[in-house]
Amino acid sequence: MRFLHTIWHTKGLARYLFWTGVVLTLVFVVLALFAHWIAPYDFAERRVDGVRFPASEGPSAEHLLGTNDQSYDILSRLIWGARTALQVVFGAVIMSAVIGVPLGLFSGFVGGWFDRVTVFLMDALYSFPSLLLAIVFSFMLRDVLGGSIVAAALSLTAIYIPQYFRVVRNTTVSARESTYVEAARAIGAPPRTIMGRYLFGNVVQSVPVIGTLNAADALSTLAALGFLGLGIQPTEASEWGYDLSRALDNVAAGDFASAFWPGLAIILFITALTLVGEGLNETLNPTLRRRRLQKVTFGPRPSREEAIR
Repeated sequence: MRFLHTIWHTKGLARYLFWTGVVLTLVFVVLALFAHWIAPYDFAERRVDGVRFPASEGPSAEHLLGTNDQSYDILSRLIWGARTALQVVFGAVIMSAVIGVPLGLFSGFVGGWFDRVTVFLMDALYSFPSLLLAIVFSFMLRDVLGGSIVAAALSLTAIYIPQYFRVVRNTTVSARESTYVEAARAIGAPPRTIMGRYLFGNVVQSVPVIGTLNAADALSTLAALGFLGLGIQPTEASEWGYDLSRALDNVAAGDFASAFWPGLAIILFITALTLVGEGLNETLNPTLRRRRLQKVTFGPRPSREEAIR
């Protein structure tokens, strides 16, 4: 409730950025959740009543956006691709936060050799380019899990754990010497209680902002993996990056539809998540937030005689 109150009483560009991103994101969420009812065909369906769909066909009554070179319905692939993106991106962000936030909180509070070793490992992971690290983990998981949604989510998880760890750990290091933490130690509170009750609520305030921005970055990385043929296989799920890669030959032949729609979906979803993240950052950050001024109502103006009294 406090979070919604803060957003409601914020004015300016931040508020419009946030709600524009929320509306766009909800469109993709609805497509993902109700893909079974919205999509005219399954993501891997190429035949109806034994008749194969034509390849690289333009828009028609049966295929509103046409078909690609593999005889897949483009509109159906777009809608099912929203579900794949939602599962992979938010799965990766949630797993990264679940691992990185407690690890950063514990490392920053305990300190010592554990903190130094953990910081070294996280800095080593963070130094790698995100796409390169995702490719490495994708190769490692391909033999175990194949080109599945779970493998793609785990590949992206390894990228973002260091980011949550670094933010939470640095905040914990500065907060563990605060007066309220010293007071909790003085009354005999154990370390588990101090971390869970006194520190956790103060160090996770920036996590929602990081999560939304990471979601946008994860979507672009997922599309890059699919474009390179290292992501989700077409028989496992519909993925926009893979469809965009398959459409390159059609673009050279003058058929832009099969490349335009998955590319537009990637751009819109990334834009929506970025707007939510930027809006949250300006809304939750006290140094950037602009509050709405409350209207002040004065009582009736006193007469001259009352003022003299």
